[in-house]
Amino acid sequence: MYFRALMVALAGAALLAGSAQAQTSAPAFLYSMPKLAPAHSARIHVRVDSMKYDHMIPSEYAFCTADGHGAATAGANKNPQISWSKGPAGTQSYAVVIYDTDSPAEHRELMNQKGATLTKAVKRKIFFHMVLVDIPATVMTVPEGAASNERLLHGKPASAIKVGVPAANSYTPAFAANDAMKGTYYGYDGPCSPWNDENAHHYHFTVYALSVPSLGLSGEFSAEAAVAAMKGKVLAQGQFLGVYSTNPAVMAKLKK
Repeated sequence: MYFRALMVALAGAALLAGSAQAQTSAPAFLYSMPKLAPAHSARIHVRVDSMKYDHMIPSEYAFCTADGHGAATAGANKNPQISWSKGPAGTQSYAVVIYDTDSPAEHRELMNQKGATLTKAVKRKIFFHMVLVDIPATVMTVPEGAASNERLLHGKPASAIKVGVPAANSYTPAFAANDAMKGTYYGYDGPCSPWNDENAHHYHFTVYALSVPSLGLSGEFSAEAAVAAMKGKVLAQGQFLGVYSTNPAVMAKLKK
C-alpha cells in the first residue's frame, strides 16, 4: 500500500507542485543548474564510495527500484558516502547538492502509467535529492547513512541529518497535495525515476566551497532557496556523476 501511494503521488500530486510554490515564498523550480563557481576557478575532486563515475547508482541508494516485472518497488534509500578534496584558500564552509537533470517538467500525469511513455522529447527540469549547507570547512565527508538510512513516510526531520544544515528536497513539493505522503523531506531521498521514462536520469553529486561560514538560512527552506543564497559566494566546485533508471530497456544500456 505504501508504494502504491508513492507511485500515485509522484504521478498526480506533483502536478500541483508549481502552484504550491507560487502560494509561498519558495522560488520556482529550475530548468537547469547554474554554474556557481567563477570561471577558471579551482576544481574540487568529488568521490562517491560504492559507485563508478557515469555508472548506474546501486539500488541500495535508491528511493525506488525496478521490481523485475516492468514497474518499480520501494528501495532502501540510504545515502552513499560522499567525500571531497580541500577547497581553495578562503574556504569557510561547504555545500553538498545532489540533483537530477532529467525529471519531467511536463506530462507528469503520465509518470508510471501503464500504456503511456515519457519520451525523450518531454521537457526536463531539476529535481533536488539532497542539499546540505553550512558544512564546516574542517569536514570533507558525508558518511554513508548520515543524511538517510531509510525510506520514511512524510520525510525525515531536519534533526535526523548528521552533517550540515539540510534544505527540504524536491520530494517536499512533489508530495505536497497527497495526504498519504506529504511532509517536509529533509536530507537525502534517492532516485525514483519513472519506469515508463525513455530517458536515463543523470544525478550530479556536487560539492561547493563557500567563502562564508553560513548562508544564514534557517527553518524550512527549499533547495532552490539554498542555490540562490550561494550565488556570489562559491570559490570552487566539483561533481561526480551517477545514472539511474527503473525502465528495463534503459537499464540494459547503462554501465553497471
